[in-house]
Amino acid sequence: QVQLVESGGDLVQPGGSLRLSCAASGISFSIYTMGWYRQAPGKQRELVAAITRTSTDYADSVKGRFTISRDNAKNTIYLQMNSLKPEDTAVYYCKAHWTFYDYWGEGTQVTVFS
Repeated sequence: QVQLVESGGDLVQPGGSLRLSCAASGISFSIYTMGWYRQAPGKQRELVAAITRTSTDYADSVKGRFTISRDNAKNTIYLQMNSLKPEDTAVYYCKAHWTFYDYWGEGTQVTVFS
Protein backbone atom coordinates (compact mmCIF):
# COMPACT_ATOMS: atom_id res chain seq x y z
CA GLN A 1 0.00 0.00 0.00
CA VAL A 2 1.36 3.38 -1.04
CA GLN A 3 1.45 6.12 1.57
CA LEU A 4 2.70 9.68 1.41
CA VAL A 5 2.63 11.46 4.75
CA GLU A 6 3.32 15.17 4.94
CA SER A 7 4.34 17.01 8.09
CA GLY A 8 5.75 20.34 9.19
CA GLY A 9 2.91 22.71 8.41
CA ASP A 10 2.31 25.45 10.95
CA LEU A 11 1.37 29.05 11.60
CA VAL A 12 4.21 31.47 10.89
CA GLN A 13 4.67 35.21 10.54
CA PRO A 14 5.71 36.84 7.26
CA GLY A 15 9.43 36.50 6.72
CA GLY A 16 9.57 33.30 8.70
CA SER A 17 10.65 29.82 7.68
CA LEU A 18 9.22 26.33 7.71
CA ARG A 19 10.47 22.94 6.62
CA LEU A 20 7.96 20.46 5.26
CA SER A 21 8.63 16.73 5.05
CA CYS A 22 6.97 13.98 3.04
CA ALA A 23 7.68 10.37 3.96
CA ALA A 24 6.84 7.78 1.32
CA SER A 25 6.25 4.06 1.65
CA GLY A 26 5.12 1.33 -0.70
CA ILE A 27 6.95 2.66 -3.76
CA SER A 28 10.42 2.36 -5.27
CA PHE A 29 11.10 5.86 -4.08
CA SER A 30 14.33 6.63 -5.90
CA ILE A 31 12.82 6.27 -9.38
CA TYR A 32 9.88 8.58 -8.71
CA THR A 33 9.68 12.24 -9.53
CA MET A 34 8.52 13.87 -6.32
CA GLY A 35 6.76 17.16 -6.04
CA TRP A 36 5.20 19.66 -3.70
CA TYR A 37 1.90 21.25 -4.70
CA ARG A 38 -0.28 23.72 -2.88
CA GLN A 39 -3.90 24.75 -2.91
CA ALA A 40 -5.20 27.96 -1.41
CA PRO A 41 -8.91 28.47 -0.66
CA GLY A 42 -10.83 29.12 -3.86
CA LYS A 43 -7.83 28.43 -6.07
CA GLN A 44 -6.60 25.53 -8.15
CA ARG A 45 -3.87 23.25 -6.95
CA GLU A 46 -0.51 24.41 -8.31
CA LEU A 47 2.97 22.99 -8.58
CA VAL A 48 5.42 24.53 -6.13
CA ALA A 49 8.55 22.46 -6.72
CA ALA A 50 9.57 19.11 -8.18
CA ILE A 51 12.65 16.93 -7.95
CA THR A 52 13.84 14.04 -10.08
CA ARG A 53 16.95 11.94 -9.53
CA THR A 54 19.07 14.68 -11.09
CA SER A 55 17.18 17.97 -11.29
CA THR A 56 14.82 20.36 -9.60
CA ASP A 57 12.17 22.77 -10.83
CA TYR A 58 10.34 25.61 -9.11
CA ALA A 59 7.35 27.81 -9.66
CA ASP A 60 8.41 31.37 -10.40
CA SER A 61 6.62 32.59 -7.28
CA VAL A 62 8.91 30.59 -4.96
CA LYS A 63 12.26 30.69 -6.78
CA GLY A 64 15.01 31.89 -4.49
CA ARG A 65 12.88 31.32 -1.38
CA PHE A 66 12.01 27.61 -1.40
CA THR A 67 14.33 24.62 -1.76
CA ILE A 68 13.22 21.07 -2.50
CA SER A 69 15.45 18.14 -1.61
CA ARG A 70 15.24 14.38 -1.26
CA ASP A 71 16.84 11.70 0.86
CA ASN A 72 16.50 8.41 -0.98
CA ALA A 73 17.82 6.48 2.02
CA LYS A 74 14.90 7.77 4.09
CA ASN A 75 12.29 7.76 1.29
CA THR A 76 11.62 11.37 2.18
CA ILE A 77 11.46 14.72 0.44
CA TYR A 78 11.67 18.13 2.04
CA LEU A 79 10.62 21.64 1.23
CA GLN A 80 12.59 24.37 2.96
CA MET A 81 10.52 27.52 2.81
CA ASN A 82 12.15 30.84 3.68
CA SER A 83 10.95 34.43 3.51
CA LEU A 84 7.37 33.26 3.72
CA LYS A 85 4.62 35.58 2.52
CA PRO A 86 0.88 35.65 3.26
CA GLU A 87 0.26 34.47 -0.30
CA ASP A 88 2.11 31.24 0.53
CA THR A 89 -0.81 30.29 2.77
CA ALA A 90 -2.24 27.00 1.47
CA VAL A 91 -2.52 23.30 2.03
CA TYR A 92 0.71 21.75 0.78
CA TYR A 93 0.54 18.32 -0.84
CA CYS A 94 3.21 15.81 -1.70
CA LYS A 95 2.99 13.90 -4.98
CA ALA A 96 4.88 10.91 -6.33
CA HIS A 97 4.94 10.38 -10.09
CA TRP A 98 6.37 7.65 -12.31
CA THR A 99 5.12 6.83 -15.81
CA PHE A 100 1.34 6.57 -15.39
CA TYR A 101 1.44 6.23 -11.58
CA ASP A 102 0.48 9.23 -9.46
CA TYR A 103 0.11 9.20 -5.68
CA TRP A 104 -0.86 12.03 -3.36
CA GLY A 105 -0.58 12.73 0.33
CA GLU A 106 -3.32 14.19 2.49
CA GLY A 107 -1.66 17.59 2.82
CA THR A 108 -0.35 19.83 5.56
CA GLN A 109 -1.58 23.35 6.31
CA VAL A 110 0.76 26.32 6.08
CA THR A 111 -0.60 29.64 7.28
CA VAL A 112 1.40 32.85 7.03
CA PHE A 113 -0.20 35.67 9.01
CA SER A 114 0.68 39.06 10.36
